[in-house]
Amino acid sequence: MAISKKLLAALTGAIASAASLPARADWSLLNMPEGVSELSREIYEMHMLMLWICVAIAVVTFGAMIYAMVKFRKSKGAVADTSLLHSTKLEIAWTIVPVFILIGMAIPSVEKLIKIEDTTGSELTIKVTGYQWFWEYEYIDKGVSFYSRLAQSSNETRQLDSGKNPEDLEHYLLDVDKPLVVPTGTKIRMLLTANDVIHAWWVPDFGMKRDAIPGFINEMWISVDTDKPGTYRGQCAELCGRDHGFMPVVVVAKPKAEFDAWLAEQQAAAQQASAAATTTAMVETAAGSTQLAQAE
Repeated sequence: MAISKKLLAALTGAIASAASLPARADWSLLNMPEGVSELSREIYEMHMLMLWICVAIAVVTFGAMIYAMVKFRKSKGAVADTSLLHSTKLEIAWTIVPVFILIGMAIPSVEKLIKIEDTTGSELTIKVTGYQWFWEYEYIDKGVSFYSRLAQSSNETRQLDSGKNPEDLEHYLLDVDKPLVVPTGTKIRMLLTANDVIHAWWVPDFGMKRDAIPGFINEMWISVDTDKPGTYRGQCAELCGRDHGFMPVVVVAKPKAEFDAWLAEQQAAAQQASAAATTTAMVETAAGSTQLAQAE
């Protein structure tokens, strides 16, 4: 009886503590997000369907077990019915029923898996290369590429004895110096690889994660709804070394017109940088030739 009272008191305390949690607690963090694209929402709906099927099976299974243990316990004089130990009908039933359940779960799952892998109809291709510990983004056939590293503000704050409080910095360890920019309402093909070790590019709001493996090219596709431009954050999701936790992913989704303007600016800047590099190389070559002639 004493143990029962202690258990009851503990359960009551736990319930009271849960009830007293702040109303602002974001319980959605316990589940995967619905995301900002048709594909991510379909993945979320499939996840929830499978979850509730598993919950229903658990309720029936454990409910039957608990009922049997309480109703037919030895202290009540229950006697085991040995005729059920080798029931052919029951064995057939608990084999066939799970098979049909699994088939029913597999059919819609395969449909979603096929859609996830289908990159046809992509309007933009971006190559992503993982490094220790930053990302490189290359817009294929657009002449634009750049590196994306942890923002300097976060990098300074994370240092030992920096004297800075991480709680005072917005998006601590989740911000970069140069984010990936993509257009909304566009199917974007992502090619992923790595230069050193295995990394993984992951943004929860896109519902997708893919490994970046040295020597291999993995692919996936993402999209952002036209009415949901904004900034979306993720991280490297594969343990890749000492600074794995300092390798965030930031994607800025812009309306197509704004993205086109941004891309044009990046292309112009890339052309200027290329021209400047060519001029510098020519000057250095000419200077070297002059020095060689004078030496002769």
